[in-house]
Amino acid sequence: MLILILGVTLWWAAHVFKRVAPERRAALGERGAGLVAAVLGVSVLLMIIGYRMADTAYLWPRAGWATPVNNLLMVVSLYLVTPGPKKGALFYRMRHPMLTGFLVWTIAHLLVNGDSASLVLFGGLGLWALASMVIINRAEPKWVPNEKGAIGKDIMFFAIAILLTCIFGSIHALFGLTPFGG
Repeated sequence: MLILILGVTLWWAAHVFKRVAPERRAALGERGAGLVAAVLGVSVLLMIIGYRMADTAYLWPRAGWATPVNNLLMVVSLYLVTPGPKKGALFYRMRHPMLTGFLVWTIAHLLVNGDSASLVLFGGLGLWALASMVIINRAEPKWVPNEKGAIGKDIMFFAIAILLTCIFGSIHALFGLTPFGG
């Protein structure tokens, strides 16, 4: 579990670094972007390895309704991380669509994974998304929403989100997981 915790911690550190130490981050210039990307890459590897290796305990069972709700939340999550909220008519006033989508992704995964390793991984990443929204709002209190776009953009990006949910679910199935039930 230690490797998983280290991965989540590195994820937090790499993302929060710019907000906590803006002068130090700015002094690194372009090299800093590469450094942050490298740390994020290592954090993802540690999270994958740590999650797969974790000696985990089950904290809650998967409810029958959780799988379809998870899949619906995944469509919403993937929509929110597309350009849809900024270019469409439904969520153009949302300040943090990508972080909100990420948070929805973590909640969806916690619904169907009731073990301690999942709680560390998805709970830790969900808390990061929430903390990031707070940190950004405090650092940049003034914000102007996007202009309202066309509903056609929302429809297009929801269709893409549905397709991506099917693709990611199929990839999960290749690893023996059952994202669509069964």
